[in-house]
Formats: sequence, C-alpha cells, structure tokens
Amino acid sequence: MNNKIKLAVAGAIVSAASAANAGIIIPAGDWTLDIGGNVNAYANFSNTDKNVQTISGSVAGMNSAGLDDNDVTVTTGLLPNYLSVSGSTRQNDVDVGFTISIQPGATTSQSLIQVGQTNQENRQAFMTIGDKSWGSVKLGKDLGIFGSNAILNDMTLLGVGGAHVNANNTTTIGGIGTGYIYADWRAQVTYTTPNWNGFQASVGMMQPWNPQGAADTPGADNDTIIRGSHNNPGWEAQASYAFTGEALSGKIWVEGMYEDMEDLYISGNLTAAGAGTDSYTADAWGIGAQVSAGNLGLVAYYYDAEGVGTTGKFARGIFNDGTEANPDFKGRDSDGREI
Repeated sequence: MNNKIKLAVAGAIVSAASAANAGIIIPAGDWTLDIGGNVNAYANFSNTDKNVQTISGSVAGMNSAGLDDNDVTVTTGLLPNYLSVSGSTRQNDVDVGFTISIQPGATTSQSLIQVGQTNQENRQAFMTIGDKSWGSVKLGKDLGIFGSNAILNDMTLLGVGGAHVNANNTTTIGGIGTGYIYADWRAQVTYTTPNWNGFQASVGMMQPWNPQGAADTPGADNDTIIRGSHNNPGWEAQASYAFTGEALSGKIWVEGMYEDMEDLYISGNLTAAGAGTDSYTADAWGIGAQVSAGNLGLVAYYYDAEGVGTTGKFARGIFNDGTEANPDFKGRDSDGREI
C-alpha cells in the first residue's frame, strides 16, 4: 500500500477527524460534525516453541508444562474497530472542537458471553480550543505524546504484527514492545504550537499513573505495587520538523517524559515496604525520523528510559515493569530501537 495512504488511514484511526481524513460530514448549524469508523478482522494461527519467554498478551503463551503452544483466534489487528464522532466550529475568533470514540472488541472465547465481558475501550474523549496564530489546547483523553510517532509509523499498524493476542482483547499489539513503548491513551492538558514552516511542538500535563506489574516482594509472589499519592502530574513533550520536497519528504522529532512516583508500597505488605516512604523518578527521551521517497518509506527510532517500563514478562506499556522489586523501588533502565 502506498505509504502516504497508510499514514492517512492511521491518522484517521487514532486522532481527531480532519478535512484530510473525513468520514461522513454533517452540517449542524454553526457546527460541522464528522462521523468515521473502522472494522477489520483477521484469522490468526500462532505457534510458540517450548521454553520461550513471551511478552504477556503478545504471542501464544508457553504453557506450564513447557511444551509447544499452538493458538488460533479470529480478532482485529493492531488497529481496533472504532466509531468516532467529531465536531468543529469557529466561535468568537476561536476554533473549538471535540472528539468522542469507542472501540468495541470483536472476539469471544466461550458461549453465552454477556455484555461487558469482551473488551471495549473508550480511547478518546477530548475537546480543543485554539487558533492558527497561537496554537491549540487539548483537554481530555487522547493518545499520549511520548512514543506516539513510533506507533503511528509502525509498519504493522494496518495488520496484526509479530503475533496475535488471545481472544477477548480489543486488538493485537503489533510491534509494541519490540522497539518502542506504547504511548497509550492518557487524560491530559496539552498545548501545541502553531506550525512554523514545518516546526511544531507539544507539551502535555498528564494524569499521573501508577506503576504496573508484579513487585515480587521476597517471600510474597505477585504482590502489586501501589502508589499512595499523586502529588505531581506527569509531563510529556515532543518537538518535530516536517519537510516536503519533490523527491523526498519526511519528519524528524525528539521527545521526552517525566513523572515522580511518590509514596510507593506493596499491597498487603505495608510494613515490609516502608509504607509511604519509597519513591523514584521515571523519565525517558526519544528521537526518530521518518522519510518517504515515492512508495518507499523508512522509519528509525530510539528511546532511553529509567523507571518507565520496557519489554518483559509483564510489560509493553508506560510504567509496566518499570521498577525493581521491594524494598528499593529503583527505576529500571531500558532502551529500544526500531528501524
């Protein structure tokens, strides 16, 4: 598929609708409504060799006996099924918009599945205010900033990826965890600058999140890390430069994130954890480039992080498996690269 078309479709799926990727346009007084959606399905046949460590939720898991594992599912790809409604208007010299979307899961694994037992996500619910002269502000839930370009340029975005995910999940995970951390869908207040001849930057104040994954406290398997307080927000930022030429076009970007993980303790083991006393700092930076020449597109990306998370038994997203076990709560180093 033509790379430009692929990226346009990707943008339509994971971001607010615009004139460039419009669905059904409906004039409504001073407002213009845009309804869009996507439905996809794949039959997946996967095999995992015995004694292979797998990413949780990514591939057919190794069974407890250490034998080969074959798995079959009919599910969506990395892109979810979705239905999105967006609206835009110009009021008092300010552009105002909103987007709300739902992503219903498409797979089941047993009879008489009830409503709510299959995965359904509500990834987007945000509004924007702005103007071309000073930029825009986004308030609500949308794709995070850090790692967003990595997944939007993932070549598996319109497919399944390296392997399938088990039934009852919303999507497969494509290339997530194989070079980049999933940006995920975060509650945020984000300011984006105007586009200055291709240069643009965004800074977002994020709802602080808890660490995820097993803490593995000595003598207590699979205890969970609990975050006792959310005193400070998380921060994500990205600066990019897009260029277009007769033979070559593309985009380069740098990005970063920072969040204090305060007052951590272990669920059910407060005394051993030193309840309310342990903290660490999660931070990361990344750099990437995407270049297109005709139908050929190349992407290169690298990130380095501490305490943010990495690919592992429990990890494929932000703050998954990002800390050492109790009692130190030291952020683990991680990095990734994708070409």
